[in-house]
Amino acid sequence: MKNIPINCIEFKAHDLEAIKTFYNQCFGWKFTDYGPTYIAFHESSMQSGFEKMDKPIVNGVLVILYHENLGIIQDKIIEAGGKIIKPIFEFPGEKRFHFMDSSENKLAI
Repeated sequence: MKNIPINCIEFKAHDLEAIKTFYNQCFGWKFTDYGPTYIAFHESSMQSGFEKMDKPIVNGVLVILYHENLGIIQDKIIEAGGKIIKPIFEFPGEKRFHFMDSSENKLAI
């Protein structure tokens, strides 16, 4: 498997049904529901998703990078001065972690 720069982009939304309707009507995107708080979309340039948020949305986009070894890349991020803000966790079919880069941009791998 190759390490590629951007794996998916995750947006935030207050109302998943409304956001599905909006993007389907505007762009023809199709959606897969993963429980009450997350939907993935496809029929765009890359498969990505929306996470339901009840709090005000401040930084509404999460860029998710790919690396085949989360432990190795997590160590590299720490060594380079990044900060792990959500350690490795599992969700349906995958694992990832969240971090801040040296400019305090929030990303995930």
